[in-house]
Amino acid sequence: MLKKMLFAIASLTSVSSLPMAQAADQIQDDRWYIAPFASFIKTGGDRKASDGWGGGMGLGKIIDQHFNVELRGFYQDFGGTNGPWSLTGGTADVQYYFFRDKFSPYTVVGIGGMNSCASANCGAGLIGEAGVGFTYELHDNFLLRSDVRYRYNNNLNAHVQPGTDEFHDMTVNVGFVIPFGDKPKRLAKVESFTAPVPVAACSTLDSDADGVNDCLDQCPGTLKDATVDADGCIVRLVLKGVNFKYDSAELTPTALGILEGVAENLVAYPQKNDIEVQGHASSEGSDDYNMRLSERRSASVVDYLKRKGVTNKLIAKGYGETRPIADNHTESGRSANRRIELIWLDD
Repeated sequence: MLKKMLFAIASLTSVSSLPMAQAADQIQDDRWYIAPFASFIKTGGDRKASDGWGGGMGLGKIIDQHFNVELRGFYQDFGGTNGPWSLTGGTADVQYYFFRDKFSPYTVVGIGGMNSCASANCGAGLIGEAGVGFTYELHDNFLLRSDVRYRYNNNLNAHVQPGTDEFHDMTVNVGFVIPFGDKPKRLAKVESFTAPVPVAACSTLDSDADGVNDCLDQCPGTLKDATVDADGCIVRLVLKGVNFKYDSAELTPTALGILEGVAENLVAYPQKNDIEVQGHASSEGSDDYNMRLSERRSASVVDYLKRKGVTNKLIAKGYGETRPIADNHTESGRSANRRIELIWLDD
């Protein structure tokens, strides 16, 4: 029996090592979450006990398109021939999602510890779990979740149950997942664009010099150096010259002048899309310090643009030194990496 269960764990673990494929046009969801749940426990025959109920709570983090990690604690109880049982324990889990959608199936493996009591006879031991489950998204911040798990428990000679210290149970868990913060939105695709061959009905005039003829341009008045899509609408803009005072989120006078022009353009030629204002840093200083500084600087730009009348929803996001665009070993590269970017998000 144990060999079959260990083989099942190994099979599920091998599935979780499949190559990851992530859509290039997505911002990865990397939120923390809590996950309360209720449990039904189907006890194995070696416990000489009836089935029972319990519950618990998980704290987890979405790592990427396929993986979550989670710490879980639980309590379960049920009756038995040698008195009532109670199980208190916790596991560290790794969940592998085959894909992320409204309905998202996954496999899970976990290891941990558990204190088992049969009447007044208690002992601590090890547990390993493996199973399958799914989530169903009702809202960006609320998902239903259920899984079925095999649990192996070894009480390490504690003799809680006379005759054996190894137990094999099944648990069915039903609960929900509550992620913290806003769910990241899909980025607008930056498409490679070849200007169409001019025809008699279409002028070759390109007033805003964005590479899209005026008669095809659905978003006139494009800011200089912006990246646009095939319709001439902005999807990305690096704000060159928007700098801050040393070790501060306070904008320099030069930066204020540049941002004033950007704000005037956004007000005069509005696009309804939300805009993510990204703060980026060079590699100087610690990772945590650079992350906090980039967050404060992006928030400073958002505050200024709002004061100037920009009506788009502006989302401040700091990325620290995680997304360099130049070599951090040179001063020119570090200067390029210290930047503010505006990213237009899909509706």
